Amino acid sequence: MSLLKPIMALDPTLLATLNLPQRDAVTHGEGPLLILAGAGSGKTRVITFRIAHLISEGVPAWNILAVTFTNKAAAEMRRRVDELVGGVGRGVWISTFHSFCAQFLRVEARAVGLDPHYVIYDDGDQTQVLKEVLRELKLDEKKYKPSQILNVISRAKDDLLDPESYAIHAMAQNDPFRQSVATLYTQYQKKMNKANALDFGDLIMRTTMALRDLPDLRAKYQARFRHVLVDEYQDTNHAQYLLAKHLVAPPKNLCVVGDDDQSIYSFRGADVRNILEYERDYSGARVIKLEQNYRSTQPILTAAHNVISKNNYRKNKKLWTEKSEGEPVRFQEFADEVQEAGFVARESSRHLAGGRRRSDIAVFYRTNAQSRVLEDAFRRENIPYTLVGSVRFYERMEVKDVLAYLRSALNPADSVAVKRVINVPARGIGKTTVQALDNDAAARGVSVYESAAEAARRPDTPSGVRGNLNKFLDIVKALRAAAPTATASAMVQAVLETAGYWVHWEEQTASDPDAAHRLDNLQELVNAAKEFEESSEDKTVGAFLEKVSLASGVDSLKEDGGAVTLMTVHLAKGLEFPIVYVTGLEEGLFPIGESAFDEKELEEERRLAYVAITRARELLTLTSASSRKIYGRSHWNVPSRFVTEAGLAPSVAGVPLGVHGGGAAGGSFFRSEKTVVAPVRPVGSFDPDEEAPSAASGAGRLRAGQRVRHPIFGEGKILDKSGSGENVKVTVMFDSGARKQILARYANFEPV
Repeated sequence: MSLLKPIMALDPTLLATLNLPQRDAVTHGEGPLLILAGAGSGKTRVITFRIAHLISEGVPAWNILAVTFTNKAAAEMRRRVDELVGGVGRGVWISTFHSFCAQFLRVEARAVGLDPHYVIYDDGDQTQVLKEVLRELKLDEKKYKPSQILNVISRAKDDLLDPESYAIHAMAQNDPFRQSVATLYTQYQKKMNKANALDFGDLIMRTTMALRDLPDLRAKYQARFRHVLVDEYQDTNHAQYLLAKHLVAPPKNLCVVGDDDQSIYSFRGADVRNILEYERDYSGARVIKLEQNYRSTQPILTAAHNVISKNNYRKNKKLWTEKSEGEPVRFQEFADEVQEAGFVARESSRHLAGGRRRSDIAVFYRTNAQSRVLEDAFRRENIPYTLVGSVRFYERMEVKDVLAYLRSALNPADSVAVKRVINVPARGIGKTTVQALDNDAAARGVSVYESAAEAARRPDTPSGVRGNLNKFLDIVKALRAAAPTATASAMVQAVLETAGYWVHWEEQTASDPDAAHRLDNLQELVNAAKEFEESSEDKTVGAFLEKVSLASGVDSLKEDGGAVTLMTVHLAKGLEFPIVYVTGLEEGLFPIGESAFDEKELEEERRLAYVAITRARELLTLTSASSRKIYGRSHWNVPSRFVTEAGLAPSVAGVPLGVHGGGAAGGSFFRSEKTVVAPVRPVGSFDPDEEAPSAASGAGRLRAGQRVRHPIFGEGKILDKSGSGENVKVTVMFDSGARKQILARYANFEPV
């Protein structure tokens, strides 16, 4: 019988298509049920079969609720239920958490004190409300950054803390910052209430509080939903956890499905404890493990288990597959990220020549900034690619801003470029002024730049506008003067310094989660310019811009057969590909930053590595770079601990360069290779063929109290100096207000 044939009751032959643990989960009767569904174990199939089975057992569809996190997942769940039980399943309430809560609050608005015609504010709307609050309280947005404050408010709502409760917590902790946030939260919520508006945090919080505090309402919905199923339970926050809990009455028919090993969203408020402590919260809960994987070969699963088993805070389980054969998992280390990217692109080309589709191949990385080198490599190989969840490197906002400055410097008649950056970063040239300049330029047949220059000279132009226009004109003049003789990378750095663009984003890093990524991308743009200089006889910014413009034509190339997928590991969750490359497996990058020193953060990074590995169906290659450029300067790396944990031993001292074997659990499952085109220097060493560090930049000449100039961060004062030899670090307070600790040998300081 076809699985696609609609049925009124679940045919026994369909149950026979399930493996034993899947069948046990589908046919479980009353009481709480935890389904630990490993990667590729068929969890959506189990959820939808369970819904169909409940209906076949006489549970009205009206009495079943299934919630998940994305509209796509909810739509897929709905489609599969319809295929199994046809129209009779339309009564099942299948939705996302936010959609469920929005509908609940519309229906129960009067009971919870809401106007049913409320509106839902998005991030931009929320920002505008908070900015109004800051203006009314006469608080500086630079000190109380809206994105930072809104993030704190959002986390408070995840924890069911309304403004009054949050204020009490802030007072108890004697935390001045939290006390300030409490005031802002209170005023923000007053404005939201006055506008009859809810944000996304309100949807969950108001629904959960209503079910918690109103017994009659809680009883109504507990009677309505005899069975509640929650997908991706490891991604729930505290409010969502309590929401599910308040929806079920004895015998607590709450079926949760998830995998603690794939809990990777703590930065969004997700709490892995919800799934790990399910049995404590629901006495007598049945636990069923789905450990048979239908996606990957055994070598891939063995590598994944070797990594994730190092986590202490997890449920004990191990994926297995009937696909016992398979290509060994490979690890390759390269001299730098350019060689790494070139290898991935060339191998992809080889796979395509062998008959693979482009859509069969995916390349993962830890941070968005890593995509630029990969994009360049795929363009060189003329392989179409797509960036999932991101825009192409040269189309990212901050990159386009810098390129627009460069275009303005070379050709002020380029009015598109001029208008893009005339008020970036903000310098008081508003939209009305820009529109007036545009109109004047069109009427007189001149460029916007010429119109701006004329307006800055006219005495009838308001003095404030004249001053702001002159700020922009002076920046462009300085860049124009430098352009004829400066290299491409020098011009990029000149834009970052002269226009104040680097400092602008650096000031946002404490509050804006995107700011750090934008700084990474700006660093990558400098890297791109330097690499261009290394490979081109013409090193001018004009030639660089031409190269970028020509490259964009390949970016947009679309052909039948799809494209190679480039994406961060976070976005890869839930997807699968026959061929996967996981790049940038280096300490400090993956695991990222300081997570190696925090057990909780390290375990989440390890879960992220597990997610990356288990996306692969047939071929998996892990790569790293011994040297990776950060803002144009090479930093030396060691392979990620996850490589060793996977059973892929990186090269050790004394082993000749070239291909060599790596240790592995199971022996035949793994192969480790080291591809090096140029000799790789040990961490922290200097190339003897390079010029020795100058006295001006040498660590030995630096001292506390000394004023220095950094090529990017500008001037500042050394506050502290620590370490010795090549490991000397200095802490500098820059005049911009930024405080940084920098390894002296890479700093390129000049004394002031």
